[in-house]
Amino acid sequence: MDYTASQKGFRQQPNVRLRNSSTDGFDGSQLFEDTSRSGSQTTPFRNQQSAPHDAGFSGQAILTDPMSNLAMAYGSSLASQGKEIMDKNLDRFIPISKLKYYFAVDTVYVGKKLGLLVFPYMHENWEVSYQQDTPVAPRFDVNAPDLYIPTMGFITYVLVAGLALGTQNRFSPELLGVQASSALVWLIMEVLAVLLSLYLVTINTDLTTIDLLAFSGYKYVGMIVGVVAGLMFGRPAYYLSLLWCCAAIFVFMIRTLRLKLLSEAAAEGRLVRGARNQLRMYLTMSIAAAQPVFMYWLTYHLIR
Repeated sequence: MDYTASQKGFRQQPNVRLRNSSTDGFDGSQLFEDTSRSGSQTTPFRNQQSAPHDAGFSGQAILTDPMSNLAMAYGSSLASQGKEIMDKNLDRFIPISKLKYYFAVDTVYVGKKLGLLVFPYMHENWEVSYQQDTPVAPRFDVNAPDLYIPTMGFITYVLVAGLALGTQNRFSPELLGVQASSALVWLIMEVLAVLLSLYLVTINTDLTTIDLLAFSGYKYVGMIVGVVAGLMFGRPAYYLSLLWCCAAIFVFMIRTLRLKLLSEAAAEGRLVRGARNQLRMYLTMSIAAAQPVFMYWLTYHLIR
């Protein structure tokens, strides 16, 4: 028997450690780890850290740039000038500051004003109160004109007209639109006619166009009362209630406008003399007499 072969059969092969073997763990004797392969993986992280820094630097550069600051200041000045010009032109055609005065009402004022429009015979003081040459807000003075009641009266009149047409099986959106547009056109024509008359008579008064619009819109209250009475109790109730409201609005307009159109002597109740004062009296009577005519013209076809 070959001794050498028998020894080889029992010889243990030595373990050979391969370099860069995947089975080897981290060698504790190695002082530094090989980072040549992972170097490319740290690059995105470094880029991500440097990107916000670059963005912040560019934003600070823009803010500290004198040209950028000058452009921002110029743009803000242009915006403020444009807003100021727009407010001036808008206030020229639509006086928003004045409209706020005419809508400064409360529940107490509305109740008193409606009572004054329906029953003006017992009211004595018709002068508008002033505070430092400025009329007080309507909620503090029942004699002050407002636009809340005329606006709500116009809307309510259109709704009541639609109700009246519906009870007669004549309702249609087109007919309701015609009713609303005709009432609005007549109101505008009335105000324009009064303005033209004031210009021709050359009357110096503190009445504004909005005041005339407010006084002309008060007749919708009596129109609503007449139509509602006619719908509930028939045509005779319509005529009676409309007649009462026509007389009430006539008295209301006479006592209100005479302080605006007539002279101080006439406002105090003394005898009116002079041709110009006579023209003012006739104009006041004409404006007051036109209210019942419009009230009947815009409501008689709603009651059958």
